[in-house]
Amino acid sequence: MAETEVVVTGLGAVTPLGNDVATTWSGLLAGRTGVRLLEDESLARLGVPVRIGAPVVSDPAQLLPRSEARRMDRCQQLAVIAARQAWEIAINGAEVDPDRVGVVVGTGAGGALTSQSQYDLLMKQGMRSLSPLAVPMLMPNGPAAQVGLAVGARAGVHAPVAACASGADAIAWAWRMLKAGDADVVVAGGAEANLTAFTLAAFAKTRTLSTNNEDPQRASRPWDVDRDGFVLGEGAGILVLERAEHAKARGAKTYARLSGVGTTSDAHHITAPDPEARGQVRAITAALRSAGLSPSDVGHVNAHATSTVVGDIPEAVAIRTAIGSHPVLTGPKGALGHLVGAAGAVEAVASVLTLEHGLIPPTANLEVVDPAVKLDVVTGRAREADVAAVVSNSFGFGGHNVSLVLTKN
Repeated sequence: MAETEVVVTGLGAVTPLGNDVATTWSGLLAGRTGVRLLEDESLARLGVPVRIGAPVVSDPAQLLPRSEARRMDRCQQLAVIAARQAWEIAINGAEVDPDRVGVVVGTGAGGALTSQSQYDLLMKQGMRSLSPLAVPMLMPNGPAAQVGLAVGARAGVHAPVAACASGADAIAWAWRMLKAGDADVVVAGGAEANLTAFTLAAFAKTRTLSTNNEDPQRASRPWDVDRDGFVLGEGAGILVLERAEHAKARGAKTYARLSGVGTTSDAHHITAPDPEARGQVRAITAALRSAGLSPSDVGHVNAHATSTVVGDIPEAVAIRTAIGSHPVLTGPKGALGHLVGAAGAVEAVASVLTLEHGLIPPTANLEVVDPAVKLDVVTGRAREADVAAVVSNSFGFGGHNVSLVLTKN
């Protein structure tokens, strides 16, 4: 029996650059940034040194029917909006067996806004003030569960939590579901909505956030010699993945192939990456091996590149070690900020679009590349490139490493 191939048949995104894939992609190509000053007045009062973030363009509650939106945490709203976009593109009214449809949607924090708001109500007004929907709105599997309901998935709904690698980890698990024959179609990706004073203060304590409040649009600067930390954002990215035979049988358009995945762990430190990048190297190598590709086949790396002082260089080391110095790189977080659990999924969407359109977006705000990078990074304007294979990297606190290999049809 021929080995199962996995294809991408649908894409969805809600990001700081736009409410859909097209506007997000055009923003990335233009080098625009979604980072701005936040309107939360409590940040100054509480002494939080970070006043910037990358919120989505529109309130997701306004993009859904009111009766539906009020039953979901913001993170869940974003996931459902992106999933419906991807589902409409992929399925477009076609008949699919719900028993063969799965969902894997990851998140870093789940319904964090609900947890905070409901706790505040409890402390101020007592138990009577709590919403009876608090539990389904705050649970970490909420985004996956709501997407499962939205598409009628009955082959299994899963919710990996792997910090900043959650969205990519979800895509890797979806690939395994399809390879194992557990489903014909899997809706996969990540969502995050956690731009709160508490979260910003907590990350600020780890000294990983940029404090460039004076110039927000230039704050997220992957690989730049003057980078000073990442910018927290929110959003969702979803891919519809499908067994190639199933997609072909129903005449579906395929955008790319998810040819391989690699997942490893560092066992090094709860927040810091291994400076020798050994886990990252193994993730990239495993992804290429599962795709049946050699390092020379890779033309582009969509890098994790958060803009932290300690994180960017180990990834560059990993790329040079596992692939070589020939691939062209981009760092989407210069434009998007760091979407945490959604980051890897949105960046996988961008990787698919690079394969489809032959364009690599520039790394926004990158002016002087750190000499330790020693790689070709796209800056200034988008670069035309006939790329056949892309590696998309995602790494998370806890030592989670995920690499995806996407290839042209």
